[in-house]
This record gives sequence, structure tokens and C-alpha cells, in this order.
Amino acid sequence: MTIERVDPAEAGMNAEKLKRIPAYFDGYIEQKRLPCTAVLVARGGQVAHLSFQGATEMGGSTPIGEDTIYRIYSMTKPVTSVAAMMLFEEGLLRLDHEVHRYIPEFHDVMVYAGGTAEKPELRKPDRAMTVRDLFLHTSGITYAFLQQTPVDAIYRAKGIDYSKHAGDLKSFCELLATAPLVFSPGDRWNYSNSTDVLGRVVEVASGMSLDAFFRKRIFEPLGMNDTFFSVPEDKVGRLMACYARNPVSGVTGLADPAGKASAYAKKPNVFSGGGGLASTIGDYFAFCKMLGNGGELNGVRLLSPKTLEFMTLNHLPGGKTLKDMGDKTFSESRMDGSGFGLGWAVTTDVVSTMQPGSVGTYSWGGMASTFFWIDPAEDLIAIQMTQLMPSGAYPIRPQLQQLVYAAIED
Repeated sequence: MTIERVDPAEAGMNAEKLKRIPAYFDGYIEQKRLPCTAVLVARGGQVAHLSFQGATEMGGSTPIGEDTIYRIYSMTKPVTSVAAMMLFEEGLLRLDHEVHRYIPEFHDVMVYAGGTAEKPELRKPDRAMTVRDLFLHTSGITYAFLQQTPVDAIYRAKGIDYSKHAGDLKSFCELLATAPLVFSPGDRWNYSNSTDVLGRVVEVASGMSLDAFFRKRIFEPLGMNDTFFSVPEDKVGRLMACYARNPVSGVTGLADPAGKASAYAKKPNVFSGGGGLASTIGDYFAFCKMLGNGGELNGVRLLSPKTLEFMTLNHLPGGKTLKDMGDKTFSESRMDGSGFGLGWAVTTDVVSTMQPGSVGTYSWGGMASTFFWIDPAEDLIAIQMTQLMPSGAYPIRPQLQQLVYAAIED
């Protein structure tokens, strides 16, 4: 499906200033800091800018285009959050429900209170983990890759990594529940496997696998025909190669020596609601456009406008920001001036972000430097796709935001 574009002036944007976007990122491509970059900018649901630079492999000869498929990693989280809120609207789950109502193994989860990874001291949590904690990353769950606390080390020792887990999502969550929490639920914000656990809640509440729910309830209705947990054999050739930059040497190379298809060419054991999807820029635009339209696209409604409005509020306690509650924790968003809604960061203080923007803008990114944001005040959607890990290797997200907001004329 071809992405239709309009004259930027029809969307209240300056065409010459939008041309600065590919011109700016040319340097990244030429210096082989990025293998590629695709950018889509829309206002009022109309695409004012769409550019593709680079190739499907670093320095390769096959240019990326509308049909290129990218690993979107944590941009899967908003999809899982929408799925859960669809079930919320049907009365099949509540935000204040304890997680152990859906996954009994979490009933007796403990909190790390000291000691070492090998000999941890544990205590009972001050309160039970709730479904809302999963949305907000205030559950006390962590990620093995963060390497910030002894609990992260416990995760690594237990093999709590969805990409390497031999069982399914159910057994992955059961294993995760055997590890202690970093803190008592609600006390702090910590980027984590919480959305993977939320994906399991979706499975339990719906009676469907997460893969089937996404496909039948979200992807097919929205026409997202190129979004998958595993890329079909006849589409694997369209999958972009993924790269990683060594933080010490600065050398960039293939992230997976197995090649560009890697694990995405086969069905995963765990359907990761936190980071398992691959998609195209057009498919993800359809998802974002549904969000920007208040939960509806082309006559198909997934959520009510009031539910979406609720999801895009800052749900952190007392109106706190990510910096207030997370401090040095890794995030796929700026922590200054950002709160957190039900599935994404939410701008609460534009000045603190040090970027033009609007209060109420919501956004998130993925480990391979993909990113999106939706600014309801400007009726603006912007998406950037590339494939470079880690996502903080270069400041391409704020740089893109500078260029996009500079092009708004009315």
C-alpha cells in the first residue's frame, strides 16, 4: 500500500524546511554511523514529508523504501498497551487488579532488600503489584540487560531473557516471578519486562495468544499487513539488517552475526509484548494515525476517545516525572519534563525537555533507534526508522524533533 502524500503547505508545513531532514541525516549515512533512516511527518493525518536514505545493509546497494521491515523492539509496548486497554473497555481487566489474579506465581513475589546477587536479602512488598504498575513500569520488575542492580544480575543468572527462553510467554512470566523485585510496587519507575507481563495478562484475559490477539484485533482491522513477531518467508528479504555500535571502540557492526534475517525469520518461543515486533513505517503510521484520531481509523474503532485521553495523561503518582521516580534508570525517552501514561512517555513540562513541543505529547522508541511521537496540540505524528543499537548511540531523536517543529508554519 503506497503512502499518500500532500503538499506540505496543505498540512501547514514548510516544504523547504522539511527538506532539511534528509539533508541533515545524509552525514550519518555517508559516515556510516547509521545504515539508513526513514522519516514520516504528518499533520491532520496528512503525510507532509516522507524520506528514505541509506540501504538495507550498511553501505549496500539496495535502498530502503516503503516496504522495508524494521525491528521496532520497544515500540511494541504501545501496541500491547492498546490491546490491554481494549480488554479494559470490555470489562475483562481492571488497572487496580493485582497481577497475581492473572498470573498466580506473582502472589508471593519478594523485594530485594540488600545483600548480593548470590545471597540476596528479601522482604515482602508493601503492597501487591497491580496491572497499572505493569503499564507504568512501577512494578519493581527490571531487565537483565540494564546491569544497574544486583537484581539485574539475578535475572541474568536465571536466564530471564525472552529472546533466549526455551518456553512460551506463560513460562517466561512464571520464571520472572521467581526473581525478587528491585523495589516495592509503586515506589519508583524502572524500565523493565513489565510490558511482557502485561502481554501475558492480555493472553489470560482474552483467552488468545498475544500473536493472535494482535493479528485479529489490531493488525487486520488497521490494515497492518507487514507487522509480525516473525517475518513470513516470502517477506524476509525485505527485513533490514540491524547494527550495533560498540560504546568503547565506536566501531559499528552487525548486531547478529547470523545475518539480517536472524531470529525474526522463525516463530519465537515467547511473544514479547515488550519488544518482539517487526514492522514497516507505513504500518506503524496506521497505528499512530489510529491513536491520533482518538482510537479510530477508516471506520474501525479500537478504543474510545475518552479511553485514549486517559491513556495519554501522566499516571505517575503525584504528577511526578520520570526523573523524579527513575533518576539514572535507562529510558527510551528524555526523563526531564516527561511523565508516563499507559504505555508511553508523556510530556509534562516542555521547557525541561529543552525541545520545542507541546504538553501532552506522547512518545516512545525502540532499542534499534526507532522512534515515534504524537503531538495532539499540533495534530502531528512523526516516525523515524533505522536499525542501530543502542538507541542512545547518537542524539538523532531530539535532532529530528528540532527539524520537524521548525517546519510548522500554522
